[in-house]
Amino acid sequence: MTAILHRPSRTALRRLAGVLRRGGLVAVPTETVYGLAANALDTQACERIFAAKDRPAEDPLIVHVASVTAAATVAELNPAARELARAFWPGPLTMVLPKKRVVPAIVTAGLDSVAVRVPRHPVFRDLLRECGLPLAAPSANPFGYVSPTRPEHVQRGLGDRIEHILDGGPCEVGLESTIVDLRNPARPCVLRPGAISAEAIAQVLGVAVTARRARVLPGARRSGKKTGKAQRAPGLLARHYSPGTRLRLVARIEPAEVLAAGRRVAYLFLSRPKDPRLAALGNRVAWLSESGDPAEAGRNVYSRLRTLDEGGYREIIAERVPGESAFAALADRLGRAAARGR
Repeated sequence: MTAILHRPSRTALRRLAGVLRRGGLVAVPTETVYGLAANALDTQACERIFAAKDRPAEDPLIVHVASVTAAATVAELNPAARELARAFWPGPLTMVLPKKRVVPAIVTAGLDSVAVRVPRHPVFRDLLRECGLPLAAPSANPFGYVSPTRPEHVQRGLGDRIEHILDGGPCEVGLESTIVDLRNPARPCVLRPGAISAEAIAQVLGVAVTARRARVLPGARRSGKKTGKAQRAPGLLARHYSPGTRLRLVARIEPAEVLAAGRRVAYLFLSRPKDPRLAALGNRVAWLSESGDPAEAGRNVYSRLRTLDEGGYREIIAERVPGESAFAALADRLGRAAARGR
């Protein structure tokens, strides 16, 4: 089986909406990364997500909806959530809130909260309106691997496990959404950094926003089975978003080191290296941004990691990114990608 790639059209959206209403899976574009969507209110459909991705049951799913009104059908929206919705939805912000009973336990890893967001990708929004369903949609890739930001990434990773991919072009943001825990609106906590910073959230809410560090969940590898403690939100494993090739982070890559290294070692710079000798080394030298811009680097990181991972290298050495807030999401993803162990 090879997944069918659908160009966005009214006919295609109607067809794919029917697939989703019948309990099927569709890989969909979002502004963050491509997701693997199913009816969030259908337990069996969501089980198909876990099976296709080989995803552990303690890793909950984000529910995507078309509007704030639709969000209120799956989650209890407190005043803080409504303030953030006015400021950032549609957009790359996920809120963890008390769930409504209509949401099945498989979506929330059995917890009493649900992660919900209103995406802004126009193609995905059209599909949400066409099918009239809340859609659970984790990243459309085998669990733990580098997230897909182009339809061809989905095809290479899951093309033999799913039937439909909706082509929305390259993802605008390229990193997964910010996740903020708002169960206690007086103490909001960013569980996963993204394009919307903790500082921006704090400015809207007028309260301090804390951030949570990654933790390892032992044994979290068997699809559909509880092998560890349930997570409050997806994407919190200490090792995640990882290429198959060993990835090592260093404070700075020196040109002399690159020139002396063998051909089986690849290098990933934050910005284009200035030493002209490195250009002669071909594909084993890559960079995330021409000038070190954080948004451009975030948009490119998964594509660069995938390209290097497919190059047959023994090791990928990447530069750590600066510590300021603008690089928080990128630093988080590279740190998890380079972490040891599963």
